[in-house]
Amino acid sequence: MNSLLNVTENIILIATIISITAIGISLILLVYRIISGPTNVDRAVALDAAGMNMMGMAALMAIMIPTTKLNDVILLIGVLLFIGTIGVAKYLEKGVIIDRDLD
Repeated sequence: MNSLLNVTENIILIATIISITAIGISLILLVYRIISGPTNVDRAVALDAAGMNMMGMAALMAIMIPTTKLNDVILLIGVLLFIGTIGVAKYLEKGVIIDRDLD
């Protein structure tokens, strides 16, 4: 029974390391897109995707370090990412984030 548990732990560790590597590569490519994106929309989409990758990275860290304390961090990143995405989308659509003209 212990050998099966050890094999499962090793599989989870290897899968986590592979996932962290893939997300790291994705973050590097997204930073390139954020810096050199041809349009502001491309930059906004890349920024949104980078935030999602950071959520994934925090989740993988929570798996590697067996703790539940990172769940709050993941939730906070998700909320901030949602608010930021709405702000950027509104700015790209109307040119302002807060529309003070009520007419």
